[in-house]
Amino acid sequence: MAQPPDVESLQLLVHVADQGSLTAAAAEVGISQPSASKRLSRLERRLGLRLLDRTRRGSALTADGVLVTGWARRVLDDLAALTDGAAALRRARTAQLSVAASLTVAEYLLPAWIGELRRADPDLHVGLQVTNSSRVCELARHGEIDLGFIESPGRPSGLRSRAVAGDRLVLVAPPGHPWTRRRRPVDPAEVAGTPLISRETGSGTREAAVQAFAAHGLHLVPPLLELGSSTAVRNAVVAGAGPALISELVVTADLAAGTLTEIEIAGLTVERSLRAVWRTGADPTGPAAALLAQARRPAGKA
Repeated sequence: MAQPPDVESLQLLVHVADQGSLTAAAAEVGISQPSASKRLSRLERRLGLRLLDRTRRGSALTADGVLVTGWARRVLDDLAALTDGAAALRRARTAQLSVAASLTVAEYLLPAWIGELRRADPDLHVGLQVTNSSRVCELARHGEIDLGFIESPGRPSGLRSRAVAGDRLVLVAPPGHPWTRRRRPVDPAEVAGTPLISRETGSGTREAAVQAFAAHGLHLVPPLLELGSSTAVRNAVVAGAGPALISELVVTADLAAGTLTEIEIAGLTVERSLRAVWRTGADPTGPAAALLAQARRPAGKA
């Protein structure tokens, strides 16, 4: 079995994609440009792929490099999730309020909800696990958390739940993608037949997209890239790897700035409820009840 790539090389490759050059990526990680070039050359030999086009004007990712960078982001995201999850488990042992949330909720909504809670009770200790919707439901069913937040369509089985917010998945692509030049919306069948950049199986985003297209008698083909966080999906689209269906919460700033373009799908919208979930048999009490109440308040109201 071939030796897997080292984490430092994967991080360097991602920095090349984000910074736009090998020199800037080397500066970002604090090594010289020749050292960075040698490190990526070893990565290319290990994978048997050419990841960079090296010219006198600089270095740019090849088509293979763009794909490998997407996979590298997922590996790094998963490693970060492992580290963060272990830390969350340690915190949860002494937490007064144990919470788990899907990534989109955790990144874009939960910080404000918890912030309001802690303003009222500065001594409140919250233990938070960030994972996908399937895992949040599993934790709630086993009573390992006081309250969970998911982004899956419909009500999860075996749990109590309540809608706390709405969300919409949008089809986005980088400027210049062929879909951005069309005057008419893209046909749903064409979208379903195009490999997209996608979240992993078990995520609420992936489940919502699959169900929305299934309601129109369509099945999504296997994804071009399967990534472990909405931020990784967004970054891959910005890097030009391909289009994606992603939460509007994640790309609002990109759409406003023109970094990404929303593509209308003819006759199809993907909307979903973001839900709080908890174990059947008992209503949330204490800090969990306060968090649920805060989550259900309209945005902007404390």
